[in-house]
Amino acid sequence: MCRLAGKVAIITGASRGMGAHEARLFAREGAAVVVCDLLDARGEAVAAEIVAAGGRAIYRHLDVTDEAAWSAAVANAVEWQGRLDILLNNAGINIRGNIVELLPTDWARVLGVNLSGPLLGMRAAVPAMQAAGGGSIVNIASVAGIRASRSAAYTASKWALRGLSRVAAVEFAASRIRVNTVCPGVVPTELNAGQPYLALATKRTPLRRLAGAEDVARAALFLASDDAAFITGTDVIVDGGITAQDPGSAQFDEG
Repeated sequence: MCRLAGKVAIITGASRGMGAHEARLFAREGAAVVVCDLLDARGEAVAAEIVAAGGRAIYRHLDVTDEAAWSAAVANAVEWQGRLDILLNNAGINIRGNIVELLPTDWARVLGVNLSGPLLGMRAAVPAMQAAGGGSIVNIASVAGIRASRSAAYTASKWALRGLSRVAAVEFAASRIRVNTVCPGVVPTELNAGQPYLALATKRTPLRRLAGAEDVARAALFLASDDAAFITGTDVIVDGGITAQDPGSAQFDEG
């Protein structure tokens, strides 16, 4: 349908999992995609796959906690295509641990990637979006940002990301820049393959399956596209109904 025709998107954490699906889908819908990650070989492969399929993509190494690297990534996008329309903050990490056991260094690392990363990305991207006449920022949060999970730092980072996104939505509205979040439930990836909580989460999900990476990518596509032109400052929950049911039946599922 080419819902992103003529648009340029930066996607972080795009070398694998949800980010790679998002990059491929956005390219199929007409966007020129800057694939960003720390995993260079895999990121290059995703970009090459998109180009081989007839799309437009380049790969750029990006540490989302590095403000200078963000400035360079945005400059690369503008130099490549002359504009920036979409920022998809997908990169995220999870270091599991409860409040008492969590190391301060792990707390700082999780919040650095999951919260400071999107903040730095928005700071770098907004001037380019303003020059383009507007844009869309999509931050990937989690249902762990709606209720508790067993990962203290991850949960805190996703709650905070939802709050930051609302502030940004109001702050950037005059520039015609929309800011929204996607909150996935448990998504099977190579990082959690074989974990016993996957079967439990499936059983507790009303739709009786877990979200696929493509489900999350489609939600992000909607928010990035002009179909969501009057939607800002909100969350799209992609969890098969798990947060809609009795909280006691799903308490502390893995996020």
